[in-house]
Amino acid sequence: MATVADEKLGGAPADFDRLDEKAFVTPEPGQLDEVGVSKDGMRLHPQPTADPLDPLNWSGFKKHTILAIVMYLYFMFTYITTTTVPSFPQLQDSLGISYSQVNWTVAIPALGLAVGPLFWSSLADIYGRRIIFMTGTIIAFAATIGAAASKDYGGYMAARFFQGFGVSPAATVGMAVVMDLFYEYERGQKLGLWVLAIDTGLLVGPIIGGFMDLVSAEWIQWLTAILFAVLLVLEFLFMPETLYPRNYMLDRMPLAHSGGTDIEKIGQSKVDPAKVDLTRTTKLFFLNFRPVPGMRHPKPWDSVLRFILTFRYPIVVAGVLAFCFTWYWWILCIITMIPAAYVQYSPQIQGLLFLGLLLGTIFSEIFMSGRLSDYIVAKLAKKNGGVRLPEMRYVVVVADSLASLSAWVHAASDILF
Repeated sequence: MATVADEKLGGAPADFDRLDEKAFVTPEPGQLDEVGVSKDGMRLHPQPTADPLDPLNWSGFKKHTILAIVMYLYFMFTYITTTTVPSFPQLQDSLGISYSQVNWTVAIPALGLAVGPLFWSSLADIYGRRIIFMTGTIIAFAATIGAAASKDYGGYMAARFFQGFGVSPAATVGMAVVMDLFYEYERGQKLGLWVLAIDTGLLVGPIIGGFMDLVSAEWIQWLTAILFAVLLVLEFLFMPETLYPRNYMLDRMPLAHSGGTDIEKIGQSKVDPAKVDLTRTTKLFFLNFRPVPGMRHPKPWDSVLRFILTFRYPIVVAGVLAFCFTWYWWILCIITMIPAAYVQYSPQIQGLLFLGLLLGTIFSEIFMSGRLSDYIVAKLAKKNGGVRLPEMRYVVVVADSLASLSAWVHAASDILF
């Protein structure tokens, strides 16, 4: 492997994870101690440093506080799309629109959610996660006030789009924060909690919206604005920068665990973390508008390019489409038709119809998702020379898919017969 000094950008070494990711995929069994830091015979990835500013070395409380903030924004990701559904009849009257037009008020924020990550992702790898989170939340907060105060269909739709656009960093940037904070062997559980946030937001939205409709359709948006305001305060006070120049630091200082072996073998000078002259994570300016130093930064349009290149991998595209159409599209179809299908019920009762889906989602996360996935991967990795592979998580995926398929077949049989 080439030394970090071979490639520099703005005086900082290139990012090893991007340049040499293949080196972490399938090492030979005898090479385990040359690839990273060992722990109970298992390889740790990312490779930790002895730097107290390294997010991997932060306390569990601090990490989980940041994770909770990320989950909060991801909860709002889908909450904003569905919380207005119980107020469809009131929106029709106040905006003078048809039922098909009011359905578009759910589709438009979803469009913002889809477009936003293409804009935010590369910027988060340049300027950091914190400033992108806060900027997106400010946009969503302002758009929500606009939606609450809007008196015409066009203004309301514009506000709804920017609601989705503002909250969209929760997807790709939120996942990046989880990757910054936790080791690979922990990510099944942590990403499971992160996904639980988006799933519960989708289903809790109509429940809360149904009861807020007792006040008015506008107050559904005013409550959402309050939730965004609280989130912005939490981000401002408790969410430090997590983008860390790991490979720059690994080249200059010892590893966190004695007995581990550095990726860069003997022959490099290691120094105390305090003597490394590089501003990073919590030492960055409180509101950082400059590229994070010590990183190899992408171009702002790289996220769009990577999205296009994804279509070279049919298995990835198939997985994305399966999720989009068997979960998100399916549940939105149900949600938007509830006011028309159960017109005899009040908006409050309509919202409570989603309790079953909510409880099923929580049950699945606790018993059939993250922690179980991590456990199975750890067992399979021990049989594979201490090397974890993404395919090891398919065991849980297949089991969950079969359970979902059986439920769908049962529901279809009840309807048909």
